[in-house]
Amino acid sequence: MAPKKGVSKNLAAGRPPMATRPKKKGVVKNLAAGRPPTVTKPKSLARKTTKSIINKLHLLEKRKVQAMKKNDNTQVAAIEAEIEALGGIEKYQEASLQGQRHDRGGDSSNVLMEWVGPYLSSEEYKEGRLRMLEVGALSTKNACAQSNHFDITRIDLNSQEPGILEQDFMERPLPKDESEKFDIISLSLVLNFVPDHKDRGEMLVRTTQFLTSPKRFSGTTAAFFPSLFLVLPAPCVTNSRYLDQERLAAIMESIGYEMVESKTTQRLVYYLWRRTSDQVGNDRPFRKEELRSGSSRNNFAITLV
Repeated sequence: MAPKKGVSKNLAAGRPPMATRPKKKGVVKNLAAGRPPTVTKPKSLARKTTKSIINKLHLLEKRKVQAMKKNDNTQVAAIEAEIEALGGIEKYQEASLQGQRHDRGGDSSNVLMEWVGPYLSSEEYKEGRLRMLEVGALSTKNACAQSNHFDITRIDLNSQEPGILEQDFMERPLPKDESEKFDIISLSLVLNFVPDHKDRGEMLVRTTQFLTSPKRFSGTTAAFFPSLFLVLPAPCVTNSRYLDQERLAAIMESIGYEMVESKTTQRLVYYLWRRTSDQVGNDRPFRKEELRSGSSRNNFAITLV
């Protein structure tokens, strides 16, 4: 029997309506408002960008120091304007701190703590906290600070321009006595910022005047302290026309240092130099002499007169 017209329509009309949730205005908006904010990480600088920023500011600071020595105020002002245009000290700090990220090699003082930390934490060590002068400090929370083995005096980037760090150290009043001296000095990526090869040599000589006498320590402690922790870009030693490992060791020995530890990575070279005598100055000159030829070499040098 053929269905009557309108039956399906009537059946549908007689069916109880399907339950539907009432739409509340603003529900999505309110949910979004109640959601915890998404954590956003600060934008990371690419390694090439970091290196480029540091190199540009480094070069400008070298030119600025040279202009200051010539009393060329016009040139100094022009260079300062270039530095400001690049972001100045804030951008330099950002790039430098990026370089200390763990995936970029990390905090250089970790290497120092690898060398001296086990002994300083041992029952054998009885000397107490050591006095450290940290030149070019980027952080108050690096491995040395967190170890609680050091009382640290800092010449840091929070109060100094990149090119002024070495000037501050070179002009710092000499200690009056042993109580004002330090057991260890950290020069991490500082010596390479000194514009002139003669000034680099003078800076190294000057470190000996800030260190305590080797007679202060005995036993195993004397094997590590007083000392200089020196970090340089690897090419300064591995690819320089005028400096190699042997030459650097000879320079350091001439001013009263002995190498205790060293480490070379693709980017950096690390050294721990122990002061072995109370001498001040060098016992022989080191001039700027070509040790390795080649157009790909850099011109980093350290000289002593």
